[in-house]
Amino acid sequence: MEEILLETEEKMEKTIENLENRFKLIRAGRANPSILDNVKVNYYGTPTLLNQLATISVPEARKLQIKAFDKSCLSDIEKAIYEADLGLTPNNTGELIFITIPELTEDRRRELVKQAKAMGEEAKVALRNIRQESNNAIKKLELNEDEEKYGTNEVQELINKYNKKAEEKTKEKEEELMTI
Repeated sequence: MEEILLETEEKMEKTIENLENRFKLIRAGRANPSILDNVKVNYYGTPTLLNQLATISVPEARKLQIKAFDKSCLSDIEKAIYEADLGLTPNNTGELIFITIPELTEDRRRELVKQAKAMGEEAKVALRNIRQESNNAIKKLELNEDEEKYGTNEVQELINKYNKKAEEKTKEKEEELMTI
C-alpha cells in the first residue's frame, strides 16, 4: 500500500508542476522568455525549439531580445514567432530580434484570469482522477477493512493537500494577471 501512496503523491506533484508550466504560457504583460518555450523554428528542414537556436533575454520589463547563434536563421525565427500565434510582433534588426510585449487591457486581463481558473479546475479534475485510481488500487489489494480505510484516508489527505496547492497557484496567477 505504501507504494500506491508514494505513486499517488508523485502523480499529484507532477499535476501541480504541469499546472505551473501551463501558467507560464499565459503572459501577464511582462516580458518572460518562457512564453517562447514552445516556439519551433524550421532550421534546415528540422523543427527545432527556439531556445536551442538562440539566447533569449529581457533587456527591459516589456521587451524580449533574441540573439541567434547562427544569424542566417533570424528570418526563420521571426517567421516561427509569427506562426506560433502568440500575439507578438518580432522586430528583426539583422543582428537581433526584439519583441515588445503589449500592455494588457482590462478585458484581456479578465479573459486570461478565466483561462487560468479553467487550467486550475483541469488540474483539480486530474487530481480527482488520480485519487479514484489510487482508491481502486487499494481496494484491489483485498486488505482488511481497517487497512483499506487507512489507505483511502491517506489518499484523501493527499488530494486535500494538492487541491490546496492548485488553488494557491491559481490565486497567485490571478493576482499576477490583475496587477497592472
